[in-house]
Amino acid sequence: MIRVLVADDEALMRAGIRLILENADDVEVVAEAGDGREATSACREQRVDVALLDIQMPHRDGIAAAGDIARLSPRTQVVMLTAFGEEESVTRALRAGASGFLLKDTGPTELIRAVRLAARGEPVLAPRITRQLLERHVRSGRDTDAALRRTEELTPAERDVLRLLGTGLSNAEIAAELHLSTGTVKAHISRILTRTGCANRVQAAVLAHDAGLLA
Repeated sequence: MIRVLVADDEALMRAGIRLILENADDVEVVAEAGDGREATSACREQRVDVALLDIQMPHRDGIAAAGDIARLSPRTQVVMLTAFGEEESVTRALRAGASGFLLKDTGPTELIRAVRLAARGEPVLAPRITRQLLERHVRSGRDTDAALRRTEELTPAERDVLRLLGTGLSNAEIAAELHLSTGTVKAHISRILTRTGCANRVQAAVLAHDAGLLA
């Protein structure tokens, strides 16, 4: 069973998420929290596999809690629940240790799928959030020459994967596009992150844009 924590200061939101997740045979909501401090404590005490954290919470917000959980409960994968338009918060959460982001209007099927992906250690990024971060990055300027140097060691196959990753596609969507297995795509992404020095797939998506791979 995938052990999940749901943290949101709105009880109705927590109840709705719990109701959705309880429809999955392999997911169990083992704890709820109304603020960041409660979320961190619950992750330590309940052996949580995936923590779904709202960004805006009292006492200690979701971003601070993500950093605490990454430090105190490294087994827990943190997925942030965010509203569209909060790209600055998403960037801060990435730095704090969050491994995924979902919009609050995510549908039930996608929410369950995201929890399963996170439990396997795969980053979860809603395509709209990835595009939003890229657009913000474009407005701040880019260094094409530096980006090209960082992608020089990539194989043609890895460059194809990086290009599609830059559009916000999931591993399964990239696999379907390139006629590969998801395991192969995951291996390619792991090598891409190592060879380019990117910490996560969002940074890799930005690099793909900077290098002109999306053109």
